[in-house]
Amino acid sequence: MKITKLFKDFFESERAGGFVLIACTILSLLLTNSFLSEQYLHLWHYQIGNHSFEHWINDGLMTIFFLLIGLELEREVYAGELSNLKNALLPIFAAVGGMLVPAGLYLFLNYGMDTQSGAGIPMATDIAFALGILSLLGNRVPVSLKVFLTALAVIDDLGAILIIALFYSKGLVWSNLIIALGIFAFLLVLNRLKVRNLIPYLVCGVIMWYFMLNSGVHATITGVLLAFAIPFGNGDEKSTSFILQHFLHKPVAFVILPLFALANTAIVLNSDWHYALSHHYTLGIALGLIVGKPLGIMLLSYIAVKLKISRLPSDLNWKSVLGVSFLGGIGFTMSIFITLLAFSDGEHIDNAKIMILVSSLVAAVIGLLYLKTVLKSKNA
Repeated sequence: MKITKLFKDFFESERAGGFVLIACTILSLLLTNSFLSEQYLHLWHYQIGNHSFEHWINDGLMTIFFLLIGLELEREVYAGELSNLKNALLPIFAAVGGMLVPAGLYLFLNYGMDTQSGAGIPMATDIAFALGILSLLGNRVPVSLKVFLTALAVIDDLGAILIIALFYSKGLVWSNLIIALGIFAFLLVLNRLKVRNLIPYLVCGVIMWYFMLNSGVHATITGVLLAFAIPFGNGDEKSTSFILQHFLHKPVAFVILPLFALANTAIVLNSDWHYALSHHYTLGIALGLIVGKPLGIMLLSYIAVKLKISRLPSDLNWKSVLGVSFLGGIGFTMSIFITLLAFSDGEHIDNAKIMILVSSLVAAVIGLLYLKTVLKSKNA
């Protein structure tokens, strides 16, 4: 299978970024539960302007993360795995199954309760963590499996973005939303006029972000809109989209996501913290990530292939697909992000974060051990 340099760069940065996220999460938990706890928590609540440092990370810097996701999705659609409809339908079906089944299992336990708004939490897959775990298997992993997991996770993130826009927007301010969308339309015109200079796109993107932030729609949606307004051209190394995507890889993987992990895993673990795992909403998260993800991904993938809607790449089999389906249950970044939007109560948020960490760890271990048994080493 042909694999582009940019995909290799993306995979490498996400893989390394996954290990950095693990280190940051462990560090954050240790600091929060040490004698430095008060100072560490105060750091994230420090006010800059009218918002805390944590808020600037979640609503500001994470917009850049979504911009990178949008650029990767755009590349997949125009020149990657998703450019061929037959190939694209497999990860699309897999992603849809991996979103609907976990949400359904969560709602089964929480429907009618004040926690039913958390249905979006187990629907997400963390690209960095998932690819980081997959990379531990080295040359055992077929390229098609890497591409499948990447496409699945990117589509999954797009689904999460749509869910955020549709279900987690609060108190729409139509005037600001119209201005933000007007700026987006203007950028599309610049695109059509073949304006390739990045500066007007980035300047207008910041202005669009400001109005989106004050519109009631989550500001990070700006990142995805901006990505699709930036000219793709023929997708070569001189294209505007390629240049920006290549530039963003390392800052996102090694600065933005680690900061997000540090700020959002500052969880105080009391002696009875394990009781947090027994609530309806935390059990729903666990059931969704550990069971719902692999079940949904496998079920809809199998249906798509059996109905000849899509096809399984020649170097893959259902055992390897099941393995990455378990890795799809690593929610982390996006699951925590949706948790912050779904719940307003601090106890609910912390309990949900704990279960996301535990469930993601379980999904990672199951996926890694299973894939290790079904994928043969090329050196064997």
